[in-house]
Amino acid sequence: MDKEKETPKLQCESDLDIFIRARYPLIYVVSYEEQRILKILSRMASGRDKQLFIWSITSGIRRADEPAKVDEATRDPLAALNHIERQTYPAIFVLHDFHSYLNDQTVARKLRELMSNLKNTYETIIILSPTLNIPLELEKDVAVVEFDLPVKEDLLKLLDEIIEVVGKTGEVTINVNDEVKGQLVKAALGLTLNEAENAFAKAIVVDKTLDASDIEKILSEKEQVIKKSQILEYYHTDEKMTDVGGLETLKGWVMKRSVAFDDKAKAFGLPEPKGVLLIGVQGCGKSLTCKAIASLWKMPLLRFDVGRVFSGIVGSSEDNMRRAIRTAESVAPSILWIDEIEKSLSGVQSSSFSDSGTSARVFSTFLTWLQEKKKPVFVVATANNIQLLPPELLRKGRFDEIFFVDLPKLEERKQIFAIHISKRKRQPENFDLDRVAQESDGFSGAEIEQVVISALFDAFVRGKEVTTDDIVSNIRATVPLSQTMREEISNLRGWATTRARQASPSSSKKDSPGRKIEL
Repeated sequence: MDKEKETPKLQCESDLDIFIRARYPLIYVVSYEEQRILKILSRMASGRDKQLFIWSITSGIRRADEPAKVDEATRDPLAALNHIERQTYPAIFVLHDFHSYLNDQTVARKLRELMSNLKNTYETIIILSPTLNIPLELEKDVAVVEFDLPVKEDLLKLLDEIIEVVGKTGEVTINVNDEVKGQLVKAALGLTLNEAENAFAKAIVVDKTLDASDIEKILSEKEQVIKKSQILEYYHTDEKMTDVGGLETLKGWVMKRSVAFDDKAKAFGLPEPKGVLLIGVQGCGKSLTCKAIASLWKMPLLRFDVGRVFSGIVGSSEDNMRRAIRTAESVAPSILWIDEIEKSLSGVQSSSFSDSGTSARVFSTFLTWLQEKKKPVFVVATANNIQLLPPELLRKGRFDEIFFVDLPKLEERKQIFAIHISKRKRQPENFDLDRVAQESDGFSGAEIEQVVISALFDAFVRGKEVTTDDIVSNIRATVPLSQTMREEISNLRGWATTRARQASPSSSKKDSPGRKIEL
């Protein structure tokens, strides 16, 4: 069967076809992908015995199959519309970047007059632009179609074509099976066909091979898309799940959902995960877990600084939020990381008094998207202070699960010490992990890391190798957060008892009496 026939028609493509068959005189197509849209329109025109014409400010009106032709007489927008009005044969006229001229009252008036004439013909005008800009006087006359980015089938077809071309040269080693192809295509989702082609070509050029190791190279191409948004930050991460000490319940939950984004899961009836809210004590691995999820799932990690939404000119906050959401969805599947979300949303309750309701409207847009989003954007939000969290955020349906990340237990502290000792090029078995774990009761993971670093500094200054005694000495010299914020942590634990799932399994082992801290 022809591959082109195998590729399912997108809803936006079906809508465009229906509008043309229904003889809508003016259609506004929103897309960056001119060549892709022109190929679709070429098929539609051919199937309906219509001619396809293209207009641009540089070449005027020309036939789609005459790319080198320039018609100086129709380069002017008004002259182009007059030319279209004089035609009588069935045709589709594609106007590139015509949105720039719609604010001209003469051009807008001419379009309105032209609409009445075209309703009784088989001519269709299509404005093809990357941005939607419709003046008020044309709103009732135009049909809008926003084109989605390429789907898996489109990208797979492109990848197969590239493999076929480079395979004939004999200069590139192709080592891909259907599974690897699927992973490469998944990594390219969210890119335009042109961007995906560049990403595949870049991956091949680097080492003259195409295999599973190129997935990271494809993902890195999405960084360019994020940089242009100026609201989201593409976050590079090397952290793995093995870098997270403890939190076995949370890690198990994440591991199970790592397979939820492929076609098999969808065919089985599994929905794509929406997200997870991590609430807990500061420094206990919430942000680290988010980075590890991105590495495990091989998805781009986008850090969302909500503060940037409220920067800029007055009235732009709502648009900034919508733009951030569109950007995250454009590179989906992706992970959207919102660190310390309570600080970003703390002013929502008083928004009507403090900022004329701007914060409340922005928050409402975000909540609606969390509930209704269709694209595979997995949201990981972290919070330290639940008192500042709006109750609407905690409602079921916003997130798949709410986890409480507590201070690490005895066995978890042993794991964390082993991880940080290994990171500093030492062998954990050379240290008494039981002793340091017992001594560090009440310490967070971040505090354990700093203890190890401080012990290394002490040993380096003495000119000797670091020992267990160095670590114990630094533990005893540290006042952990669990002691300075005893009441707050106790209240947080009380809240989480009935409102959140524990990130760590309950243990029958009690912490040994090293530095027992009552909470």
